[in-house]
Amino acid sequence: MGKYDTAKLRNLGIVAHGGAGKTSLTEAILYTAGMTDRQGRVDDGTSTMDFEPEEIKRKITISSSLNHCEWNGFSLHIADTPGYGNFIADTRACMRALGGAVVILSAISGVKVQTEEIWEWANEFEQARIAFVNKMDREHANFLRAIDDMEKSLNARGVAVQLPLGAAETFEGVIDLVKMKAYRYDNEGNGKFTEEAIPAEYQDEAQRLREILVETVAEAYDALTEKYLETGELTEEEILDGLRIGTLRKTFTPVFCGSAVLNIGVAHLLEYICHCLPSPLDRGNAIGTNPKSGELEERRPDESEPFAALVFKTTSDPYTGKITIFRIYSGVLNADSTVYNPVRDCEERIGQIFELEGKKQKPIKQAVTGDIVAVAKLKETMTGDTLCDKDRPIVFEPAKPLEPVISYAIQPKTKNDEDKIHGALQRLMEEDQTLQCRRDDKTHELILSGMGQVHLEVTIEKLKRKFNVDVEMKTPKVPYLETFKAQIKAQGKYKKQSGGRGQYGDCWVEFSPLARGEGFHFEDKIVGGVIPRQYIPAVEKGIFEAAQDGFLAGYPVVDFKAAVYDGSFHTVDSSEMAFKVAGSLAFKKAMESAKVVLLEPIMTMKITVPEETMGDVIGDLNSRRGKVVGVEPKANSQIIRSVVPMAEVLSYANDLKSMTSDRGLFTMEFSHYEEVPSHLAQKVIAEAPKTESKNNH
Repeated sequence: MGKYDTAKLRNLGIVAHGGAGKTSLTEAILYTAGMTDRQGRVDDGTSTMDFEPEEIKRKITISSSLNHCEWNGFSLHIADTPGYGNFIADTRACMRALGGAVVILSAISGVKVQTEEIWEWANEFEQARIAFVNKMDREHANFLRAIDDMEKSLNARGVAVQLPLGAAETFEGVIDLVKMKAYRYDNEGNGKFTEEAIPAEYQDEAQRLREILVETVAEAYDALTEKYLETGELTEEEILDGLRIGTLRKTFTPVFCGSAVLNIGVAHLLEYICHCLPSPLDRGNAIGTNPKSGELEERRPDESEPFAALVFKTTSDPYTGKITIFRIYSGVLNADSTVYNPVRDCEERIGQIFELEGKKQKPIKQAVTGDIVAVAKLKETMTGDTLCDKDRPIVFEPAKPLEPVISYAIQPKTKNDEDKIHGALQRLMEEDQTLQCRRDDKTHELILSGMGQVHLEVTIEKLKRKFNVDVEMKTPKVPYLETFKAQIKAQGKYKKQSGGRGQYGDCWVEFSPLARGEGFHFEDKIVGGVIPRQYIPAVEKGIFEAAQDGFLAGYPVVDFKAAVYDGSFHTVDSSEMAFKVAGSLAFKKAMESAKVVLLEPIMTMKITVPEETMGDVIGDLNSRRGKVVGVEPKANSQIIRSVVPMAEVLSYANDLKSMTSDRGLFTMEFSHYEEVPSHLAQKVIAEAPKTESKNNH
């Protein structure tokens, strides 16, 4: 049995768009619950949760961090998550493992597109959530407008459980509509308050909102509905019960208010977090797959069940090494034990188990069902893996990572950096699944892809700080290709006599264009042994290698068929080498008389933008030679689907940000190649760095 009854555990994420006050609220919760002796602040770099140098410098959350606290006999595991589009993928991975969420709504700016995205993930992971209208102390703060915005933007039914006592500079507390009491807070930021009767000027509004609250919670379950229809009223216990059941069933979303920075309303929010958000028991059985049979299996959230946990985050530290963070769905984990990873089919030794407190780690001897804990130095385990009992294996499905949206070429500054870069990037990719790195075969560049320019800049900073690897970031080259449009025959003849044995290879090849995307096909049409069998592969190799060096601008030639149909050989002087050269000569001769054109990669894009900026974004796409293939409405925004040449959208992330005031989102993937319009092709050819091998021919 753990220190806490499983029913008293709460795993929650504090979620919203960037700048809504998630870290400030987490700091206020930790301070109010006595976990910290002063409330950390993002603006002056004293936050417990934002501790990475890159976070302190930018004053934003870049990576989710975890902490825990106790409140009235409940144990709370809290994840403070990123909200900016560049880092939001980390929030998704965390949400998969959490039980519920506190969604912050801004009393000033309402709901932004990132909050909409997070809300959809909460739906996907079937998470119960409550909302907290933050920044009630700021100018133009409006509580009811924030609820209205939430209902419109998120298609969610919000119900006020509190009413703010004042707003902007007069904000000083909250009115609880269940207890019908007012709580006036000190303005010292210490979270202390006094209970009093609701002031006369708020009586009517409080009464009106309470009636809506009672009417709404009465729908939580049938017996409550019947009682309400008979008597027209519910007791305080019944309202609280209806509030909890309705939240867990996602019938409605309770809304609270306060100011995280001034620590007003936080103590009351904690009460309702414990009351409304689910325990591991409320979440029900965890469903996974048996890796041996492929059948679905369940694990009850119980300590008597076999151990099973999902790894949802990995961090990498140059000193402590790899730290693996996971959520336990069933069973118990003891320090110094061995667990099984069915995804990698390996056993992992668990040394010390840690509870995370921001950047600090507190060793514990045992972790139980519902706990979120960390262990160091697991050899094979990655984010998304399952850890379990070897005799009862199970695999939980992780959150599917988001696809990167922007790519840059990176170049190590020195030989030393070049030697270390792959290992360092590997470590960073282990902790951030949205980072991708690959060598482009066509341009020979090292391409780093991520969720936005700031994401890649932060990655470059981490490379330098954590691994002492210095790189430059450049716009990547576009991987153009070349092809030709007409059928053509050409002879490649290589004859060399220089005393002793000579070289002789002679082939006739017919070249014909193929459909886009079909690559290179080779056909042997030799009859009567005019070229011996053993030399045919050499002809193919000669053509293929020559095609890699291109003709117009040094880009590979693709989508053609080469059929060797005639030729001659010399019994002494012919060799594979001679026929390879002959093949390449035939290819070059054909290119000189064929109509060769340049091809460019075309991307499909899905762009989500606020309604009011849709016209600007579509106009901009048209100016980039893009074609809009469809527009579909989504609450308060529009989804534009289009196809656009890659060359036109290499820095699209920054342009979309400025067109939509950072409210636009997009995903982009390769679709196909198309011919470059001739006026643009001339420019590309003129600027192309001709490959050395082409110049040498």
